[in-house]
Amino acid sequence: MIEVKDLTFSYGKDKQALHGLNFTVEDGEIFGFLGPNGSGKSTTQKILTGILKGYGGEVLLFGKDLKEVHAQEFFRKIGVLFEFPYLYANLSALDNLRYFSSFYPKEQLRDAGEMLDELEFKKDFLRKPVSTYSKGMRQRVSMARALISSPKLLFLDEPTSGLDPAGAVLFRRIIEKERRKGTTVFVTTHNMLDADLLCDRVAFLSNGKMKALDTPRNLKEQNSNHSIVVDYLYQGRREEQKIEIQELKAGIPFPCDELLSIHSQEPTLEDIFIRYTGRRLS
Repeated sequence: MIEVKDLTFSYGKDKQALHGLNFTVEDGEIFGFLGPNGSGKSTTQKILTGILKGYGGEVLLFGKDLKEVHAQEFFRKIGVLFEFPYLYANLSALDNLRYFSSFYPKEQLRDAGEMLDELEFKKDFLRKPVSTYSKGMRQRVSMARALISSPKLLFLDEPTSGLDPAGAVLFRRIIEKERRKGTTVFVTTHNMLDADLLCDRVAFLSNGKMKALDTPRNLKEQNSNHSIVVDYLYQGRREEQKIEIQELKAGIPFPCDELLSIHSQEPTLEDIFIRYTGRRLS
């Protein structure tokens, strides 16, 4: 679906944003592009969506060189959720979606009302101007805009930004539903929870360079210290011990009356990101 070879980009002299990125995204994959602000995430997405020109290297989407694709045909195949909602503030949610729908063939479109209902948009705001919406409500309209054309390739930039925990769970459920339909999803984010729960593979980006690329599970296993913490009761006292996983093969290696809990010491994705890049996400 996406193939990137030696991708470079500069905003001017001494402002190199991308330094030779190489990666592929398979059909039907949810691919996470992770890094702090200024790492090159949004620059890469803008190149992949045809917004930024003048890049070096090669970018293939749908098997075609991005520099040679027909713009109208390309844009009809993709959906984009920008980090900052691009909506007409004086129009309502429905009017915004009807306007953006006018750029696509009718047979490709989903019903705007049904989309907003699935995104749990407040019905009493359907015909009110976007200027009266909260950030979370605008994010819902923006997601509906990205999905309204039934895209084969979906680009999401900080998809859960501005959402409360329930809204974030809803968005992750909808993204997974799109993948089950066969949609390929490219997610740029610095939210490691989204990446861990959603993505088949993740790429770590720092200062425009790729630092790691693998599944979240593999990254955590490769960087684990393979130890666990056992919480238990012994002779009426609550105790805690840290042991190696291999020690469990022969059973609990210490006296114990009752096991309370066993916790792995597996690192989080953010822990791993810091190990690879030396930087925090925020």
